[in-house]
Amino acid sequence: MSTEHQRYSTQNQADAITKYAKEHGMSIVRTYADDGKSGLNLEGRTGLLQLLSEVQTGQADFSVILVYDISRWGRFQDADESGYWEYVCKRAGVAIHYCAEQFTNDGSLPSVILKNIKRTMAGEYSRELSVKVFAGQCRLIELGYRQGGVAGYGLRRLLIDEEHRPKEILELGHRKNIQTDRVVLVPGPKEEQQVVQRIYSDFVHEGKLERQIADDLNRQEVPTGLGRSWTRGLVHQILINPKYIGANVYNRRSFKLKQRRVVNPEAMWVRKDGAFPALVDPTIFSKAGEIIQQRSQRFSNEEMLDKLRNLLSTKGRLSAILIDEVEDMPSSSAYKTRFGDMRRAYSLIGYTPNRDYEYIEVNRFLRRLHTQHVTEIIGELVANGAHVERDPSTDVLTINRDFTATLVISRCQIRASGRLSWLIRLERSTDCDVTIAARMTQDNKSIFDYYLLPREDALSARIRLAPDNPLILDVYRFESLNHLYRISRRARVGEAA
Repeated sequence: MSTEHQRYSTQNQADAITKYAKEHGMSIVRTYADDGKSGLNLEGRTGLLQLLSEVQTGQADFSVILVYDISRWGRFQDADESGYWEYVCKRAGVAIHYCAEQFTNDGSLPSVILKNIKRTMAGEYSRELSVKVFAGQCRLIELGYRQGGVAGYGLRRLLIDEEHRPKEILELGHRKNIQTDRVVLVPGPKEEQQVVQRIYSDFVHEGKLERQIADDLNRQEVPTGLGRSWTRGLVHQILINPKYIGANVYNRRSFKLKQRRVVNPEAMWVRKDGAFPALVDPTIFSKAGEIIQQRSQRFSNEEMLDKLRNLLSTKGRLSAILIDEVEDMPSSSAYKTRFGDMRRAYSLIGYTPNRDYEYIEVNRFLRRLHTQHVTEIIGELVANGAHVERDPSTDVLTINRDFTATLVISRCQIRASGRLSWLIRLERSTDCDVTIAARMTQDNKSIFDYYLLPREDALSARIRLAPDNPLILDVYRFESLNHLYRISRRARVGEAA
């Protein structure tokens, strides 16, 4: 079930299925449930994944699957996907019965027609619901309420009731649990507010660049609240985000119906000014925006390219980081805006980067690989008899309701000395019991090996690995994840583990 209607609660479904089973002389031997999960795709549906895994691997000790109705099998946006998974079960000799539907799933022409109509209707319901939900979210934004996402440095999320009475400050990762409650942004600790105001003052009045401001803050050991150092990008985001003048902005990016994530043009943004107290004066915010814009607008295309040529002549190479560190030069984002992307700008001056864009492409590939590999790990765990829950916002896995695990993928880097190196950053914010660190091969196209790093061993937050490492690190190394699957396997009492 997701959350759209009470009649789809898992208990109500179970009651209807039990009644259907009795009426048809069946015994229910096992129940698979996906509580609070969308049926748009298989991602996160550990119950259905486990069911399909047992059917496909021949472990199923049942001959019929009872589903409440077509929509509970899934609201797949492609009706053929729903049909495919049903065919997988049928091919394995397992039939599917839809208990609350008005037709019998017997393969007859009327049932095939009705079933496909219902599948299409199930997907269409989600599309229509998406439109309604989006309209409702836009309305809430216009009323000044926050719609998801972290507050940001210098701000906090305040939970209020339907009468606008404050309830509590929400910590990172916490959510409201009462439908009538709302979340608004409020100024954070006084010292963080002062840092934000100082960033704007240094940038606008002192003429400092983002990199200089970040370096100053790091030298003074000012915490970011994220457990990492200040960077140019972090300072830049503070300087361009309208929430620091009290503006509520929504729909910068879209990820509707769990399809492709897109960046929307500013004309599609939903904005409410004065939604909450501002941390900086709007005049200073506007001035900061003008400075950032003028850094690129005051240069012609040829002048921007000349600056790139001069930087290449001085440094011998180019990268976004090098560009952003140079004073009186447009930022790398300005080059992307003016010329479409950095590769185009580089080509116009006859420069072919060795690794700059290879690095970007590798990172894009690794992000896709991470999502894919988490799904594969869940499938293997389930196939080995483990119960797995996946947090859709963090990809943290809760295994057998006993311990948590998270996957990090480390790309292979070639140091100046020519040696291979892998940097593993342990995600402290999720506070997982086990970090599954996957090292990539030298070409960054496949996984080389794994390190299973337990939280209890108090390892460093940053671990630099080489091809050969001390035993104190290699004790965690494994060629595959078979060890994880083996220790996660649950066995019935009396059965050999």
